[in-house]
Amino acid sequence: MSMRYATSLLGLCLAIGTAGLLSPAVAQQWVMPRTPDGHPDLQGNWSNATLTPLQRGRNQEGPVLTAGEVARLEGRAEDRYIVDAQPSDPDRPPPEAGITIVGYNQVFYNRGDLIAVINGEARSSIITNPSNGRRPPLTPEAQELQQERRAFRRQFGQSDHPELRTLTDRCLMFGPNVGPPMLPNSRYNNNYTIVQTANYVMINAEVIHDTRIIQLGEPDPLPAHIRPWMGDSWGHWEGDVLVVETTNFHPMQEFNGIPAAEDLKVTERFNRIDEETILYEFTIDDPETYTEPWSGELPFAKFHDYLYEFACHEGNYSMAAMLTGARFEESQADQNRR
Repeated sequence: MSMRYATSLLGLCLAIGTAGLLSPAVAQQWVMPRTPDGHPDLQGNWSNATLTPLQRGRNQEGPVLTAGEVARLEGRAEDRYIVDAQPSDPDRPPPEAGITIVGYNQVFYNRGDLIAVINGEARSSIITNPSNGRRPPLTPEAQELQQERRAFRRQFGQSDHPELRTLTDRCLMFGPNVGPPMLPNSRYNNNYTIVQTANYVMINAEVIHDTRIIQLGEPDPLPAHIRPWMGDSWGHWEGDVLVVETTNFHPMQEFNGIPAAEDLKVTERFNRIDEETILYEFTIDDPETYTEPWSGELPFAKFHDYLYEFACHEGNYSMAAMLTGARFEESQADQNRR
């Protein structure tokens, strides 16, 4: 076991062993930083990168991992990185025709190094409700809609038209990062900048630099027919917890391949629990899509580094290359039929 993961495991054991045992004097040493208007200061750079998956594995028992399971999962992640960090052979032959070429290896990915720990517990999933740690089933109507969408898309090749590519391919939105809910992707750049004023909270996601503008105060929601990317977010304070409710999602915005329903509502809670951590909680209420609401939580850790511009469109030559390659294959097929 490497020193880094031995240290991680030791930290987990200490967290579990001492949770709830600190004296009141020690617990009170940290003082909540506050903005000039008196609310908790959530500002700064944060990261939600984690090895903890959204859904609990079907064979995983319970919401909490053992120290041995944590060591195995974190060690396996480090082993993958070490293997891919080995120098490439400059004299290797070109790949065989027809083989899918992966754009990145583990050196370029940054999914996170550690399992999420909340209240001294190493979590087996981000989802906490339902109790099995998995998303609830789709409603019959949502299942039918999903089948219709798949049948429609099967009429086309994935590179027949740019609008058949994903929002990520088109640099419009990147997976789940900016949300809401704001969840880590399985690739890289799971970092955020939060800026506050008395009337607004701005959250900038590093990946594709999507930015949420959350208004604070009594909600004045948009008309039902106005549905921006990332929805219409309104926040208020419940004690020291920022609560944000979002509706009016863009109909093309998807979550794990499922488009946002008209009445989708996402509720988020931002609770700064210490100098280095924001506890982020969310609930998805979408009766058109899911048989019941579902919730989750994960820590946002202080990110002691810079966020950089994610120049997606400016360097997105892959889109043109994919479409051009598809047109070339079509022309070759036409020639072969003659």
